[in-house]
Amino acid sequence: MSTENKSDGQSFLQVKTIGLIVNPVAGMGGAVGLKGTDGTVIVNRAKSLGAKPIAPVRAQVFLSELKPVKDEVRLVVGAGSMGEDEAESSGFSYTVLGEGKKETSAEDTVAIAKKMADSGVALLVFCGGDGTARDILKAVGTALPVLGVPTGVKMHSAVFAVNPQAAARVVMRFLHETLPLREAEVMDVDEQAFRAGSVSAELYGYVLAPYEPHLIQVNKVASPMTASELRNHAAISVYIIETMKPDVVYIIGPGTTTRTIGDLLDAKKTLLGVDLFCNKRIVANDVNEKQILEEIDGKTAQIIVTPIGGQGFIFGRGNQQISREVIRRVGLDNIIVVATEGKLRSLSSLRVDTGEPTLDAAFRESKVKVVADYKTEYMMSVE
Repeated sequence: MSTENKSDGQSFLQVKTIGLIVNPVAGMGGAVGLKGTDGTVIVNRAKSLGAKPIAPVRAQVFLSELKPVKDEVRLVVGAGSMGEDEAESSGFSYTVLGEGKKETSAEDTVAIAKKMADSGVALLVFCGGDGTARDILKAVGTALPVLGVPTGVKMHSAVFAVNPQAAARVVMRFLHETLPLREAEVMDVDEQAFRAGSVSAELYGYVLAPYEPHLIQVNKVASPMTASELRNHAAISVYIIETMKPDVVYIIGPGTTTRTIGDLLDAKKTLLGVDLFCNKRIVANDVNEKQILEEIDGKTAQIIVTPIGGQGFIFGRGNQQISREVIRRVGLDNIIVVATEGKLRSLSSLRVDTGEPTLDAAFRESKVKVVADYKTEYMMSVE
C-alpha cells in the first residue's frame, strides 16, 4: 500500500526524499535490565516488566529538530508505528510504505527498507539499535546512504549519530552540503550470550553513511587486557574502595574496570549489568531502573560508571538502567567516572545521551570527576 499526505501543494520532485523507519520496540529492554529486545519472547518479557516504548519518542525528537527544513523534505515512512505515526504527529509531508501492524518484526524492516531503496530515497534514516542496523544492511547494503538514530540498548555500530538531535543536524547538512560518505561498520552481539555476561561482538558488514566526526559515533572499541591495563584497573578500584563512604548506596555500572571493584571486594559483580553496593558489600545484582529507584529512596547514593571504549559515552549506551530519573535522584555531583589512562587517551571526549535534552545540557554545563589511577583524579567536560 502507498498513500500520500501532501502539504502546501508542493510537488514530490521539488524536495529531497528521506526514508524513515522506526523499530517501535528498540530500546525497551534497557531500563528493565534485559540488555536488548531481539525476538518476540524478550519483547514480551520487557513489556511484562513495565518497559515503555523508547523509539517513538526519540523519533519524534529527531523530527522536531528537523522542522527548520520541513518544507524541503518529503518523508517516505514505514506504515503505522514504523514511522507513519511519528511523521503525522510532527506535521511532515510523507508517503507510506507497507501495512500497519500491531506487532512488527525484523522482516518488516527489511521489506520496507528494500522498497525505499527501490523508490530512490536520498537517505535512509532508521530509529533502532544494532539489530535494526543489521536488518537495514541486509536490505540495502551499500546501495544508498544510511543514518541511525540511536534508540537501542546496544549500539556498537558506527552508523549512529550521537543522539537524535545530532541525527537531525546530519540530515540538514546532507541536504544543504555535500557531506562525505564512508563505509560504516555494522556490529552486533549475541544477546543471549550478552545476558549471560559474555560479549561476543561480530562484524556483519558495511553500509554507506554520511560522515561528520563530531556528530557520528565510532564503533565500540574493546579495552586491551594488557598487564599495564590490568594494574591500572586494580589501582583505580583500590582507590574507589578506600573512598567509599558508610551507608551510601553505590550504583556501579557495567564494564571491566567497574567489575574489578567487585573482584577486590570479593563480590561477584556482573560484567554487563548494574549492581548495587553498600558498606563495601554487594546488596543487589543486575538491577533494573525500578529496583535502583526503590533501593536509593531516602538514601544517599553515588553512581560509578566507565566510558564506552572508543565512543566515550558514560550514559545512554548499555547502561540505560541508570536512567535520567536515577541520575536526577542521585545528582550530577555524585557521579564518578572510572577510566584507565589508556582509555582516556583513546577518547576525544566524554558523552551522554540520557534521552532528556535538558539533562544532557546540564552535563555539558558542568564537569564530572574521573578517576584514572590510584589517587589520580581529573575534572572532565562532557560533550
